[in-house]
Amino acid sequence: MKSLEELRAIKEKMQSQVNMRKPEDKTTRIVVGMATCGIAAGARPVLNTFSDLIQQNKLDSVEVTQTGCVGLCQYEPIVEVYEKDKEKVTYIKMDAERAKEIFEEHIKKGKIVQKYTISTASLK
Repeated sequence: MKSLEELRAIKEKMQSQVNMRKPEDKTTRIVVGMATCGIAAGARPVLNTFSDLIQQNKLDSVEVTQTGCVGLCQYEPIVEVYEKDKEKVTYIKMDAERAKEIFEEHIKKGKIVQKYTISTASLK
């Protein structure tokens, strides 16, 4: 049994994660593919890394969500970044370390990390 303090801390953490998912005033949306193939390829640590970093940095304008099948199983885990008034950026073969790099460079600084993006060349 957890103490009342521990339960309050858990509630507060979970509430902030739920609040993070509300669409109002969000300018950036990070979507992680969480279908069976994505989960098997390691999408859960990617999703958790983004969620933790957004929460730790108190970025209220960023939403982290999950989706089902993206349709490119061989490139899983897949992360799509949607920014207001910009084209979607699709990152492939993600892991927790790459998620940290995407967070620092793309989410915080606005610089797309090209080496992890999908392009027509990588589809051949």
